[in-house]
Amino acid sequence: MNTQNPILEVSNLWKTFGAVVAANDINIDVHAGEVIGIIGANGAGKTCFVNMVTGYLKPTSGSIKFEGQELVGKATRDVTISGISRSFQVSQVFTTMTVVENISIALAIAENRGMAALRPMASVALSEKCDEVLERYNMASYRDQSVSVLSQGVRKLLDIAMAVISKPRILLLDEPTSGISVEEKFEFMDVVMGALRKDDVTVLFIEHDMEIIGRYVSRVLAFYQGEIIADKPPIEALQDPKVQEFVIGKPHKKSKTGA
Repeated sequence: MNTQNPILEVSNLWKTFGAVVAANDINIDVHAGEVIGIIGANGAGKTCFVNMVTGYLKPTSGSIKFEGQELVGKATRDVTISGISRSFQVSQVFTTMTVVENISIALAIAENRGMAALRPMASVALSEKCDEVLERYNMASYRDQSVSVLSQGVRKLLDIAMAVISKPRILLLDEPTSGISVEEKFEFMDVVMGALRKDDVTVLFIEHDMEIIGRYVSRVLAFYQGEIIADKPPIEALQDPKVQEFVIGKPHKKSKTGA
């Protein structure tokens, strides 16, 4: 049991759309350093939950506190400034620019350089910071390539790297391995999780791939019809009868790692 104060406290969270209940009395404490996998069938309430935490959607009722400060009612930009970032299933990058231009613009914005963001390579210091980010996310070889010619995996690496440049305490990822080949998914996640550990980021990510869940998370939140039906370590969660019935759809086979 973690005795430290949670970094994120979600209490009695509800969201309704008319007669439809998208979030049904959700209560979650997230502690610094956790890696949490969010699973559930389509329409289970996963994205609704993430959207409420990040300010894209206002709860019907309930509380979301980050480091003791209430987030409900804050604009998305203010939530980001407070220390919570996210990346999306579809990468939010500038496809007509190069990789290093994307990184440098994100750095310039994070450093509140104003119009200087339009001249991202104006300083040697900024260029060196870009190179550090590219090395950390294993993208140095793509430095001067246009984003338009990159694979989906590299685009997602770039998107995640840009989301972390502002030094968030919490990062929420929406299906990070979506669109990435089976052969590349573990290598991709190794790079992502290794970089995030170095940045000391608490991570919550939505994922449909149970192999990824079993291998990379320390805790699983399983959603079904707007409720959390399991909040357990991955080995226990993936063997939970409700999770197998309503999320996985079949008994989960343990991998060689035991997950």
